[in-house]
Amino acid sequence: MRAQVLTAAGRPLAVAELPAPHPGPQQLLIAVRACAVCRTDLHVVDGELPDPKLPLVPGHEIIGIVVEKGESVDRFALGDRVGVPWLGWTCGVCEYCRSGRENLCARARFTGYQIDGGYAKLTVADRRYCFAIDGRYGDVEAAPLMCAGLIGYRTLRMAGDARLIGIYGFGAAAHIVAQVIRHQGRRLFAFTRPGDVAAQDFARSLGPEWAGGSDEQPPEPLDAALIFAPVGTLVPAALVATKKGGTVVSGGIHMSDIPSFPYRILWEERVLRSVANLTRRDAEEFLALAPEAGIRTETVTYPLAGANQALADLRNGALQGAAVLIP
Repeated sequence: MRAQVLTAAGRPLAVAELPAPHPGPQQLLIAVRACAVCRTDLHVVDGELPDPKLPLVPGHEIIGIVVEKGESVDRFALGDRVGVPWLGWTCGVCEYCRSGRENLCARARFTGYQIDGGYAKLTVADRRYCFAIDGRYGDVEAAPLMCAGLIGYRTLRMAGDARLIGIYGFGAAAHIVAQVIRHQGRRLFAFTRPGDVAAQDFARSLGPEWAGGSDEQPPEPLDAALIFAPVGTLVPAALVATKKGGTVVSGGIHMSDIPSFPYRILWEERVLRSVANLTRRDAEEFLALAPEAGIRTETVTYPLAGANQALADLRNGALQGAAVLIP
């Protein structure tokens, strides 16, 4: 089968013909229909996340069709359409798995990182970590929901019942969670790269009350700030913009170093926290919410052979919404 393969960190992906995979006892063989390109893929390819499986087929925002089932698979039927997210397997027995925090499992394995992913014609996935996709979404439109949507949703959950929310970094995750915020009747401010008029126009198209640069102060203090750009300097900026008792949530898996900052901007019971991965509960809740809330995704499509170009466009900030590969 045709696939895009990472052979070493920092190198471009290489087109390869690989043997077709076969599903194990709990696995599905999936014909990939679309796979979105995530910033986490970029962190893996660029070597910012350590110790990926090599060689590796990246990609963890997969939409595809079940074409074969392994032994003991009692879920899904041949021909069903499924989505495959970043979380690919957990042990089920550690303290985190047993307490509803499987996203923190020390033995967890992740799609497109330790498990070959969706930059390919075919992939295999554990049926317990696959999800049915609502028929109101096309393949391309659904693909970004599997990580940009899920991580955005979990990041918003970590903000609790905050009413006035600022989003820093208006890429794939932000443009989805902004719609959730509006659907829930909360207030939204958008922060983009300073001077990036196109990004601010894109943000404004999603209905925030205010959009400006990340170097600006919002018209009112925030109850919570969600950071999706992997830029450590945004952490103190967001703390300054947040009111007493507010929360700053970093939604990324990787970020540049956070500079030192005075304790006074954290004081007054502000909370700074991160998001790690996702749980199956997150997926079940968000994938049920998305069609009911009318969530739509902005996408730019590329052929499988264009994976390096899609990654370059993401790296260079040339995308609005999400890139999606079509094998």
